[in-house]
Amino acid sequence: MLSFKEITALKKSKKARDEQGLFVAEGRKLFFEAPRDRIVQVLMTREFAAEHPEVLSAIPKDTPAAVDVEEGRFHSLSDTKTPQGILTVMRKMEWDPDAVLASSGDLSRARLYCILENLQDPGNAGTILRTGEAAGVGAVFLTEGSVDLYSPKVIRSTMGSIFRVPHFVIPQETDMQAFCSPAVSFVRKLRKQGIGVYAAHLRGSKAYTDCDYRRAAAFVIGNESKGVSDELAAECSELIRIPMAGEVESLNAAMAAGILLYEAVRQAGAGLR
Repeated sequence: MLSFKEITALKKSKKARDEQGLFVAEGRKLFFEAPRDRIVQVLMTREFAAEHPEVLSAIPKDTPAAVDVEEGRFHSLSDTKTPQGILTVMRKMEWDPDAVLASSGDLSRARLYCILENLQDPGNAGTILRTGEAAGVGAVFLTEGSVDLYSPKVIRSTMGSIFRVPHFVIPQETDMQAFCSPAVSFVRKLRKQGIGVYAAHLRGSKAYTDCDYRRAAAFVIGNESKGVSDELAAECSELIRIPMAGEVESLNAAMAAGILLYEAVRQAGAGLR
């Protein structure tokens, strides 16, 4: 069983999460949505355990559980102002990126992907994963230096989508023959597979509704303040823009991602429930 000190480190430190391959998820909803085979440990306050016997009965067999944590002690572990009283320690999710790219997505819809370049805001990242699941994305890819998807704030904002949407950090292996960054090399790989790569960009020559996403599309969402880098933009199939009225220059990253993804869904004619 992990100590309180070790769990605190998982909450605060990306390094600790990376080294141990673990993360923490707070709340009843995330506990029930978590894959049972990824749960490592469960902690609950006495009050929560007494009020939620259904949670006690749902803890996987042989999983270490502390169900009588003192309220103040639990509060020190929590990342929220008003903790619910349950925290789940989990192993990080794992997928094969090549297999995902080869067969992902509902075939009745366009094959969809998101690439997040140096995205920094936890709320944006989590919302994009959640919106991506709703739109049927095959995977979300992040460049090195982007926000850690396993930070507590991102985990909360995904509302459980972190467990179901394949996500990967683009490997930091530079293509030495082409002398390009990992992100550029990755985009070239996608385009060779017939996947159109579209960057939301202020210099976009086409409105986002003027491109055809029906076969396969990957949308690049850039850094909140700097946008998509010139290096990556130069490799995309098309730079696209979302028309805006007034004096607004750009949209929130998660909002832009949602608009683009649902345009692809609309074009594919996929009926969503």
